[in-house]
Amino acid sequence: MDFNLTDDRRMLADTLSRFIQDQYTIESRNEAANSAIGYSQDLWSQYAELGVIGALFDEENGGFGGKGFDLAVVFENLGRGLVCEPFLDNAILAGGTLAAAGNDAQKAIIEDIIAGSKTATFAHFEPRSRYSLQKVETTAVATDDGWTLNGAKAVVRFIDTADYVIVSARTSNGVNDKDGISLFLLDTASVNLNVNSYNTVAGGRAGEVTLNNLTVSKDALIGEAGQAHDVLEKVVGAGIVALCAEALGVMEAAKEQTVDYIQTRKQFGVPIGKFQALQHRMADILIEIEQVRSAVINAAAALEKEDRVERERALSAAKYTVGHVGQKIAEETIQIHGGIGMAWELPLGHYAKRLVMVDHELGDEDYHLGRYISLGKTLSPTPDQ
Repeated sequence: MDFNLTDDRRMLADTLSRFIQDQYTIESRNEAANSAIGYSQDLWSQYAELGVIGALFDEENGGFGGKGFDLAVVFENLGRGLVCEPFLDNAILAGGTLAAAGNDAQKAIIEDIIAGSKTATFAHFEPRSRYSLQKVETTAVATDDGWTLNGAKAVVRFIDTADYVIVSARTSNGVNDKDGISLFLLDTASVNLNVNSYNTVAGGRAGEVTLNNLTVSKDALIGEAGQAHDVLEKVVGAGIVALCAEALGVMEAAKEQTVDYIQTRKQFGVPIGKFQALQHRMADILIEIEQVRSAVINAAAALEKEDRVERERALSAAKYTVGHVGQKIAEETIQIHGGIGMAWELPLGHYAKRLVMVDHELGDEDYHLGRYISLGKTLSPTPDQ
């Protein structure tokens, strides 16, 4: 297998890398990440002009990429820069849902997403779902005019500023059934959402959403009623590739910052990088990061595979590896820096926080280890998988 990037992807990576280095200092990033909206709208528009958002969609939906390796190239560079703009929830999860199952009118929104003029977010996971795609307690009941939604959604990213939100709800069957889940596209300007919003640990905004007898039109339904599970699995799979690639970029940046530190910090008149114990620890970090890189490549390559078990095992393997290694990289790099590693002014502490939080998005390492094992037991996994 040839692991070299195509010319188009290499050019995209170089362009994005230069832009982030020139425009994205840790000070400006932290200011945007902890602002009232959780990101910079000006930078978001510039990303759109560069074509970065378009690289996350295929040509059929107005983009010029959309494959696993396109996602990996973009998100690795976003991770290196600790970018806080809403690429994952807006383009990958919400935009990916519209691309996979939306009708023509719903897909028309993708053009605005790619242009950076509109944003959408993804409200699927619930307070008691524990990462499960099929555990949906929120309900949608059909009425003469449309649907009535009741329930709650947890950690809905950038809900404060989103123009649209995609909500999952159960229209039939039991709480844990794979069948019976439907998706709805809500225009936040025309519906009254009950939102409790807050800043997240690693920067950005999120909110807890409560749906209390919320009525929506029949046109809000995305795809066929009760058949959303496979769509959810597809877009969350793309989200896992994106998150894993982002984590790889974060790890690389944390490693480089640590190498620079041990080459300049002196003790007993010599750089501490001369000490064999620290050299061994840095060698371990390098090996662990290369394992993550291999897992990301495997997951990106598997994303378009038709064999569900093979695809989903590769995704869960990558997410488990990222969670396990990410915790170690965060701890090791902070410890090598000593007390200064947690200083707000030093970028490393913010990178370490992001590594820890990536593990808790779209399934943590324990969840994906169990899922990987379950998928390997049979070619016909149980619904709980």
